[in-house]
Formats: sequence, structure tokens, C-alpha cells
Amino acid sequence: MSELPITYAIRTLGCQMNVHDSERLAGLLDAAGYVPVAQVPDKAARATLAGDEGADIVILNTCSVRENAANKLFGNLGQLASVKRDRPGMQIAVGGCLAQQMRDGIVEKAPWVDAVLGTHNLDVLPALLERARHNHEAAVEIEESLKVFPSTLPTHRESAYAAWVSISVGCNNTCTFCIVPHLRGKERDRRPGDVLNEVNAVVSEGALEVTLLGQNVNSYGVGFGDRQAFAKLLRACGEVPGLERVRFTSPHPAAFSDEVIAAMAETHNVMPSLHMPLQSGSDSILRKMRRSYRSEKFLGILERVRDQIPDAAITTDIIVGFPGETEEDFQATLDVVEKSRFSSAFTFIYSPRPGTPAADMEEQVPEAVVADRYRRLSALQDRISEEENRKQVGRAVEVLVSESEGRKDRATHRVSGRAADNRLVHVALPDTLPEAERPRPGDMVRAVVTHAAPYHLVADSASEGGLFEVRRTRSGDAWQARERRTAELTAEAEGRAPVAIGMPSIRTSLPVASSRPAD
Repeated sequence: MSELPITYAIRTLGCQMNVHDSERLAGLLDAAGYVPVAQVPDKAARATLAGDEGADIVILNTCSVRENAANKLFGNLGQLASVKRDRPGMQIAVGGCLAQQMRDGIVEKAPWVDAVLGTHNLDVLPALLERARHNHEAAVEIEESLKVFPSTLPTHRESAYAAWVSISVGCNNTCTFCIVPHLRGKERDRRPGDVLNEVNAVVSEGALEVTLLGQNVNSYGVGFGDRQAFAKLLRACGEVPGLERVRFTSPHPAAFSDEVIAAMAETHNVMPSLHMPLQSGSDSILRKMRRSYRSEKFLGILERVRDQIPDAAITTDIIVGFPGETEEDFQATLDVVEKSRFSSAFTFIYSPRPGTPAADMEEQVPEAVVADRYRRLSALQDRISEEENRKQVGRAVEVLVSESEGRKDRATHRVSGRAADNRLVHVALPDTLPEAERPRPGDMVRAVVTHAAPYHLVADSASEGGLFEVRRTRSGDAWQARERRTAELTAEAEGRAPVAIGMPSIRTSLPVASSRPAD
């Protein structure tokens, strides 16, 4: 048997931007000759409860936004230390926002870490690993400003059917609770042509869905003097052949324009879903947060969106217990949530982030009070989510089948995925459906919603003799081809098969659908 390759595993901690960066880190490692550990079963089999996955190289891509991020990082590193002692040659690297913030402090507290890199220089990861290996000491490299735009780097995309496409990095806002602008820098926009080139590229590789990604997507274009650039970009995505679903995250209410709403409504492949961060329904707290909008403006945006896109599902972020929040302030948040009718909400208990203005504010809210408010807010949103989901019962939905949305699908004979409005749907398969005709990740399934819960829908119409349609797609083909190639690489890595000779292939483009998928 040939010598097994050096393998890697990346653990992504945090937001969508970190997911995007992790795909770039994986692409760099692929280009350097490393192999995902999942493709080498002999090494994957030695995985431990520390989350190492059995890999020779483990990269933790960190986030500093989440509560107790540093504690969680060092807890993970502590577990990995024992694995490293028993695995000669194993390397551990730390990247992301927390690495940018803590720098050498990570190695000082965890001297078994081999490499630390920041958010501005993802491209150095392979070199840092090699340097640490050669010098037998940690390699730390942190840049103060963006060195290489992440989207120009090689990529290893986790999904064959959906892709993240970054349109900007950094943020020009000054929210008092947020450390991101300090760690990722001022906003830098990609040129529209570069974004569209990447969109076309991922579609040609099989993707049906693209999510445009930025810290504040609707300020896109300010850097090159076009305040309507984001609306134009959405409309341009409507001209990309084969692109069926376009989403974006995250906008900021202060700069969300009617032009963007019109572009959403009028562009056939922009999906009827919107994530609009509220943070607080209290105008006084919004001032303290330095959020440059008020609750009335926020509700006005939602009203205009629903006027032009009646079926839009709107989600949000809310912080509970910001310094100085009174019961009256919290009630204002409850009132706005009740009026907004969010399909779901990401709710967070405020925790101070060192280096942010809010961390030094007086009037920190007692933990018991915050916990009670968090419970009340969650109960309210759970009720609203279930009420809104019940309105979907009886509707036909088209679901893009996923490979990881539901953990019990095989037992229930269902597949899972997202509807056009981004709701999670579990879809029953007909009892008589042959295994060969089972929808693959990336295929589309059409069924009728039969049951609603707060955070998912069930479409069991097939088991009741009702609607069930499968549309096999080139995304499903791409997923199947990837699975086949993974099996080949696994066999090659284990010396069970000859190395295949790559043959050129001819790509063909498919026409874009002429209308939004039916509800």
C-alpha cells in the first residue's frame, strides 16, 4: 500500500463569512497537496471526541462575535493537545477573527499550536504550516490590512449545489457592540464584473443557488462611487444562465433602499427571503448601539418589502440585555417583534467584547434579568414562527434537496432542504420510489406542506397520495460526480486503485428558468 497523504480538517466557528473563508483555506490546502481527511478512511477512523476528525492538520477558523469565544477556543485547543501528543507530526492552526485579535496570545496560552494567521492574510496558511514544521516552533503572521482578497484564492466548496460569493469584506459601521470592523477592517468592495465572473463560474460547476455575502451588502458600491450597485448586481444575477436561486446576507436597515426592494421583486431568481437585523426595538437602545435607524424606519422597510413581495419570509437578529436596557426598552423590542412577524429570529444574550465601546458602558443588566427577558422573547418568537408556518400548510413548495439539513430523514423516509423562502422543509418520499430514483442533494422536489412546527415544515403529500414531483438537475449531477470522485480519491489514497488520468471535458450551459419556481 502506498504512503497515505497528509490530511486536514477545518472546524468553522461562527458566521457565514467564516464559512466562506474556510472554503478558501481548504482550497489553499488542496493546492498545496494536502487531502481532506474524509477522503482517507484509514486516518478518519482514528478520530477522537476532541473534534480532530483523525486529521494530520486541524485548523480552527474562529469568530470573536459569539459569547465566550476565547474560552471555547482554548477549551477546544486543550482537547486537541492530548491528541497531538499521541499523533506524531500533527499540526494545529488557528485563524479567523479571534486570531486577528489575540495574535501571539494564542501561542502564549496554548504553546502546542503550530500556526496562527489573521483575517487579512489567508493565503499564508500552507507556508506557515511548512515553516512551523521546519523550524519546530510556532509560526504567527498577522497583517494589519487586507493583503489578498479572499475570493481570489483557490476554493474547496462544501456544496456542489449552493455557493457563497463574497461581494465585499470589512465594514464601515461603528456599532458599539461589534468587534468586526476592527478585526476585518474598513469595507472593501469587489468590482461587479469580478463578482459576476465568480457567479458564472460556480454555476458552470453545477451550483443552482448563490448567496451574495458581505458584512453590509446594501452599502456595496460606495467604494467605487455607485450607491445603486447592489440593486444592479441583483438584476445582473437574473441574467446568469442556469442560476435559479439568489440570496444575500446581510443588509443594514439604515441603507436598505427601495431600489433594492424593487430589484428583489422584479428579478425572477432572487428568492422571497430577507434577513434584516433588528438588534433592538427600543430607539434609545438603538442610539446606544449606534445603529443609525429607528424602529419606525425598520417597520417601514418590512412593510414595503411585503407590499412588493407578499410571500417574503423575513428573519432577524436581536440582542437581549444590552447595557442600560430597561423593562420599557425590552417591551419595545417585544412590540416590534410582534408587529414584524418574523419567520424566525437569531436571539443573543449580550456579552461584552473587549475593545468595543459597549464593553465599558455602565448599567450592565443583571444576568437573572437578562435570562428572563431572553426566555420571554424566545417564547414570543416561537409562537409567531409557528403561526406563520401554519399559513404554509396546503401550499405547494419547491425544495432544493440538501445533504445535511435533517438528521432523521433516512428513518422517516424523507429528504430535507430549503423552499424558495428559505424555510426548512422535510419532504416525504413515496413508499414505492425506487432507490435509483431517490432525489439527490441538488435536485428539486415539489410537494404540498401538510404540517407546521416553529422552525420547520413537513410536506408529506407523497405518503398521502398527493403531489410529489422530482426534477433532476445538473446540481444533482454535480453532487453525484463529486461523490464518485471522492470514492476514487479514497481508493487511490489507500492504494486500492490506479491513479486516474484526467481527461478534458466540455461544459454546456443551460438556459435560465423564465420565472420564479412555483409556490
